[in-house]
Amino acid sequence: MSLSDRHPPLASKAVRRPTDRQGHAISSTDTLVRADAVASRLGPVRQTYAGTDTYPPIARAYTQVSQVVRETGLLRRAVWFYALVGVALALAFGGVVTGFILLGDSWFQLLMAAALGILFTQVAFLAHEAAHKQILTTGPANDRLARILAAGVVGISLSWWDAKHTRHHANPNRVGKDPDIEVDTISFLDADAAEARGLRRWITRRQGWLFFPLLTLEGLNLHFLGLKHLFSREPVKGRWLELSLIALRLAVVLVPVFLLLPLGMAFAFVGVQLAVFGVYMGASFAPNHKGMPIIAHDAKLDFFSKQVRTSRNISGGWWATTLMGGLNYQVEHHLFPNMPRPHLAKAREIVRDYCASFDVPYTETTLWRSYGIVIEYLNRVGIAARDPFDCPAAAQLRRA
Repeated sequence: MSLSDRHPPLASKAVRRPTDRQGHAISSTDTLVRADAVASRLGPVRQTYAGTDTYPPIARAYTQVSQVVRETGLLRRAVWFYALVGVALALAFGGVVTGFILLGDSWFQLLMAAALGILFTQVAFLAHEAAHKQILTTGPANDRLARILAAGVVGISLSWWDAKHTRHHANPNRVGKDPDIEVDTISFLDADAAEARGLRRWITRRQGWLFFPLLTLEGLNLHFLGLKHLFSREPVKGRWLELSLIALRLAVVLVPVFLLLPLGMAFAFVGVQLAVFGVYMGASFAPNHKGMPIIAHDAKLDFFSKQVRTSRNISGGWWATTLMGGLNYQVEHHLFPNMPRPHLAKAREIVRDYCASFDVPYTETTLWRSYGIVIEYLNRVGIAARDPFDCPAAAQLRRA
């Protein structure tokens, strides 16, 4: 007996599965891929946003799903899991420090820099989970841990990230409300792409192909935006504590590098560490929502539909969970933000069951396919940056 049989949804009608021309059922993932293929053939079409009529509200969907999740015990803390992850990361940092000391004046130090970029990203995943109250038993304890990990280890302001990320969770992919689709070099909406000028316009027209190269600068950008927030005039919770932690972290990381390595090698070390950190962070967060439906600013969607329809999971099981810090289960994370990482796989089975019952597409694809979707989507949006009076055929003749 399935979970939906034990907790039947209100709608009693049979679920209508999409079929191909031969009448065979196709999965929601196949539907997404085919829809992307159709959209790519349409060329420079104007972007439209999903609204209330597109996704009619589903009564009590989230209430029923969350009841099953609670009864299954998937919201319990997993302290031992996070303790083991913490020990593993501490040992890994110890190994990098040992390697740094033993290598001395050698360009092989760039391998240590790359390893640091990976480890700082893994710590950022833990900070993200602590901020969502996933690790410890009380809210204040999780907040303290998140601030120490984010500012003291990674070097990014938690107060800046938390305000931004909270808005994202409340309205993923919603125009005017999700800060993650606001323009910042990359344009995620055609309206923003059309307004691009100068260098940004040149980038926007090619932004799909430039997306991953630009991520090499994302690490530096994250540090800069955090410090900009902390030095702003607006009220900031824990401003001086975070500034102190970031200053201490910079001293611990940078002083040995510039003290023990030649100047050029030291700058290369810092550059590689920041580049790896930026690419790893961006490559972990980008597949989750980019290329999924964009919601109109005035749309009224129920919580279940809003979170599921705008999120994409990454297949791969335990290796993907380790690589992406649990972000591969983006659908479940958005439905249950305080669910510990080890429980997300079991929650996936429950959510998939309910999506089938409510006829809501559950999107899951491979990591590499998700990158292809993101690149294709960004390139499609970037078309809006072109001169609308410029004929592509004439432009090709001019180049010839």
